[in-house]
Amino acid sequence: MSNEIRPQSSQPFEIGLYSFADLMPDPVTGHKQSPVERIRDLLEEIELADQVGLDVYGLGEHHREDFVSSAPEVILAAAATRTKNIRLSSAVTVLSSDDPVRVFQRFASLDLVSNGRAEIIAGRGSFIESFPLFGYDLHDYDDLFSEKLDLLVKLREGERITWHGQHRASLNNLGVYPRPMQDELPIWVGVGGTPESVVRAASRGLPMALAIIGGMPEQFAPFVELYRQVAAEYNHDASRSQISINSHGFIADTRQQAIDDSFPAVQIAMNKIGRERGWSPMKREQYEASAGLRGANFVGSPDDIIEKILFQHSIFNHQRLLLQMSVGTMSHNKLMHAIELLGTKIVPIVKAEIAKRVAAPTPQ
Repeated sequence: MSNEIRPQSSQPFEIGLYSFADLMPDPVTGHKQSPVERIRDLLEEIELADQVGLDVYGLGEHHREDFVSSAPEVILAAAATRTKNIRLSSAVTVLSSDDPVRVFQRFASLDLVSNGRAEIIAGRGSFIESFPLFGYDLHDYDDLFSEKLDLLVKLREGERITWHGQHRASLNNLGVYPRPMQDELPIWVGVGGTPESVVRAASRGLPMALAIIGGMPEQFAPFVELYRQVAAEYNHDASRSQISINSHGFIADTRQQAIDDSFPAVQIAMNKIGRERGWSPMKREQYEASAGLRGANFVGSPDDIIEKILFQHSIFNHQRLLLQMSVGTMSHNKLMHAIELLGTKIVPIVKAEIAKRVAAPTPQ
């Protein structure tokens, strides 16, 4: 980790949640919700997140039977009618297998429905089902994302666009509507931890959402330093070079309760993915270790989570934290309690402390 003193951002620190709208059997009862029930609960969770003062709610895109969010913009639009302040984001939009024009139009529409609260986190996706589903070749994995990201960014510049690429029909002075309420629809780049992805975000002057769901946070510090270095080399305004840390977590009144409540669901979800990818089965000892201060997961009591957020902020000096507290099928009531604890017990203390850090004189 670099010892360089990094400039503090004047932007208020943001804390939010994200979900993939998992649809897996309950680890205790074996019951599997219907899609209707899962979306009902999800909307209640987003509504509560807004009520307790969280800043962002992100919804991932997946095309598998284990999830209900193949069209997250539709669910987010429903959430927009039940919320007032919380920003509504994808987490992520699988841009490689989508049409950037349609992505822009859908999120511009969400922006209008939500009165200017829409965001996009664009990524290549952690699963590949969307590629054959929509007729794309996995051999073009990187080229598809890079080209489509450039087009998506260009679509923000004005309502008429001229553009030429390799993987989509050209656009010759064509209008793209509707236009969003925000002057510039926010576009983040989701990064899983490769230098190429970091450089892609930084060189374009786009904020980076860095996923940390394993290992020690210090291991990811070089990616953050690389991002800031490249952004500076391209002379991008530092205020635009925002960083979000996206991690797994769960909160209960005590650390032990948080581990006990979350581990069974997380184990089922992660082992299912692990069998597909050749990972070793998750053990409880590993999960408990990851909940420690230097582990990746934000699992614990409010005091534990406060300590961990501030610890990681000292490493990354980031501007946003998003937690996925619904890995697998969690008890809806316990998840609602976790959201309430995050908003009422954790957010005020964390924001006050980070505001003090920002206001403090920078060491020379």
